[in-house]
Amino acid sequence: MTLVQPTPDQQVFIRTELNEDVSTRDKDLEHIKDWLKRQPHLPAFDDDQRIMTFLRGCKFSLEKTKRKLDMYFTMRAAVPEFFANRDPTRAEIKEVFEIFHFPPLPKLPPNGRRVIVMRALEPTKNEIPSVTEAMKAVLMIGDIRLKEELTGVAGDIYILDASIATPAHYAAHYSKFTPTLIKKFLICVQEAYPVKLKEVHVINVSPIVDTIINFVKPFLKEKIKNRIHVHPNLESLHKQVPKEVLPEEYGGSSGTISEISQTWYDKMLLYRDWFLEQDSVKADEAKRPGKPKTYDDLFGMEGSFKQLSID
Repeated sequence: MTLVQPTPDQQVFIRTELNEDVSTRDKDLEHIKDWLKRQPHLPAFDDDQRIMTFLRGCKFSLEKTKRKLDMYFTMRAAVPEFFANRDPTRAEIKEVFEIFHFPPLPKLPPNGRRVIVMRALEPTKNEIPSVTEAMKAVLMIGDIRLKEELTGVAGDIYILDASIATPAHYAAHYSKFTPTLIKKFLICVQEAYPVKLKEVHVINVSPIVDTIINFVKPFLKEKIKNRIHVHPNLESLHKQVPKEVLPEEYGGSSGTISEISQTWYDKMLLYRDWFLEQDSVKADEAKRPGKPKTYDDLFGMEGSFKQLSID
């Protein structure tokens, strides 16, 4: 089981967190489906589960759900480097999973939030995999979660393992993480997916980590900056994230992070045909009512920093 679903008690709490009214949610779902059918620039989209995940992530605000869905399909056309050719059997995607781990963990903590651990391994080759391919793989997992978080979760918790973030690694790979690329990725994640980022925990830190965090901060709103917690040790992390949820490498009992990551890659292989079908599921700006969206509309002028609308 890749994702353990919330218990009945957790579901009650999560519904409160997400403003989900079981007596009106089906009506909200039908409203969004009807709205989608009336948007000439959007593709046919009749996936109740994914639409419901968007509604939950938008706390059942119909207008916000519409904006998110519009951006979801718009980004798929605007950023082909993230959303085209998403075949998990490609060597580039396999290489990403060999050196990066970024799995959502199977177990949920009592607060009903999904925990995602992200870490890099020492590269076995001189060159690390393409950064855009890594970002593509992260978004592919995001698409699977849209379908498989069946009853919703109360937001996401990210644990960032900075153990190989040394000055040497930073100097060798910094040029790959350009401000433009970071901006595109964060806007895709936060404005095109129903993500509710609740906590970020950074572990195994070194002095260079402050430099990396400061590099990303200009893209973030103040309340997100305040959700970043840097931990001196695992005991500090365990005070905020229960050990039983975590992989063995971090003092937990949910299996190793390598095993969990492999499970996610295996699941991506099962979704291969679906991902290939999704290549054509995107917005058509030529059919958008009014003014088509441009690169500058989506990302701001080249080199400028657009703050994200993060909840």
